[in-house]
Amino acid sequence: MSQIIQKVVVGLGKTGLSCARFLCQQGFAVAVTDSRDNPPGLAAVLAEYPGVVVSVGAFDQSLMLAAEELVVSPGVSLQEPAVKAAVAAGVPAIGDIELFSRYIPRENTTIVAITGSNAKSTVTTLVGDMIQQAGHTVIVAGNIGLPVMDILLQGQSAEFYVLELSSFQLETTYNLKANVATILNLSPDHLDRYDGMQGYIAAKQRIYSGCDTAIANADDQATLPTDSLDCRVLTFTSSSSLELPQAGYYYATAGEKETLCHNDNKVIDLADIALSGGHNLQNAIAALTIGQAIGLSDESMAITLSTFSGLAHRCQIIAKQDNVAWINDSKGTNTGATIAALNGLGPLYQSGIVLIAGGVAKGADFSQLVPAVSAYVSDAVLIGADAKQLDAALNNDCDIHHVDSLALAVDKSRGLVKSGGAVLLSPACASFDMFSGFEDRGNQFIELVNNVTSGDRLQGGMNCA
Repeated sequence: MSQIIQKVVVGLGKTGLSCARFLCQQGFAVAVTDSRDNPPGLAAVLAEYPGVVVSVGAFDQSLMLAAEELVVSPGVSLQEPAVKAAVAAGVPAIGDIELFSRYIPRENTTIVAITGSNAKSTVTTLVGDMIQQAGHTVIVAGNIGLPVMDILLQGQSAEFYVLELSSFQLETTYNLKANVATILNLSPDHLDRYDGMQGYIAAKQRIYSGCDTAIANADDQATLPTDSLDCRVLTFTSSSSLELPQAGYYYATAGEKETLCHNDNKVIDLADIALSGGHNLQNAIAALTIGQAIGLSDESMAITLSTFSGLAHRCQIIAKQDNVAWINDSKGTNTGATIAALNGLGPLYQSGIVLIAGGVAKGADFSQLVPAVSAYVSDAVLIGADAKQLDAALNNDCDIHHVDSLALAVDKSRGLVKSGGAVLLSPACASFDMFSGFEDRGNQFIELVNNVTSGDRLQGGMNCA
């Protein structure tokens, strides 16, 4: 190969395409490789940058070995043999967040980095809205939808960057050095990619590297920094039984009033928070703690809490009919998310919940669902590739029903749910066995539910998570 390849983008798609475009814009000699024959973004690369070397159909190890550096997309494991061989040969491997950290102007900017097994998108969006409410400019990006390199490609800038980061992104991040970094919670996920839970936790813990303020969940010891950090460490908790956390936010009751307080001052009554569901108490306190760390006032943040109604596919009530709620929690792609949904919603539905679950297990231990299922689920309607694993874990705790499609699951649930109960799609699994993503799964569920309900359909839905 006569041309010296400086950067090889490994894996296209939205993130890989944004990295390739930026690197070409910067004048680097770029190549891309993907295991798929026609990956998303390939046509754009060929049309926009005909000089880029392209190798698809298999990851091109020779191309990687000849590179000065790999830029690995989050969906590609560092254990992929071709990537592993290149790294072993001394070729550095970074990801989009590390690339972003090299080029983002640091003067007069604040970077907030947020990770966790669940609620990342909700808290990231909530913090972004809080910053905007306070009158500052903010860009929300990362795993939440907008690739970080698109910020630089489009010449955008802001006072604050709020980044949702996945464990996959953090694996290849070394120098982000966020002003504020937090792990919201940790529960088993992506264990098909990691060597056990400790490997997954270690990837998440990388978010704290070089940060100014680390924020951890006092209710979840795995979120506490495992390395000695030269930074401020704050904790948050939604448990009234623990000592007051350093940030000073806590849940309190006064008579029949339930409130969130900061030190001795009320921030907001729980009844005035737009998000409902017990699990959102912790999300609100986490957002308040982050907001305090970046200098936002309680008064301003309370306004956002009173208006922020949540995100689609996160415990989204999409219909109510015959005293039955239909709830879309398609983003519940792991056991921790489904447990949080059941524990948060279960007390609201005295006639029980019919749970629609199943998909690709990703190495999950479904026995962790048992306490929440035993407490709140009357029936589980199972779909997808790993439905039998769910059955084995739950068959002593609720009635189990197997169906072959989401449409049949909706029909079956309609006949099972009782007045005063709810049908909850919270799969505890990934979606890619039957759907293009959790959004596709959720959108199909919404359409199916709308077809079997009428009159009490909720325009746009409302969120409880």
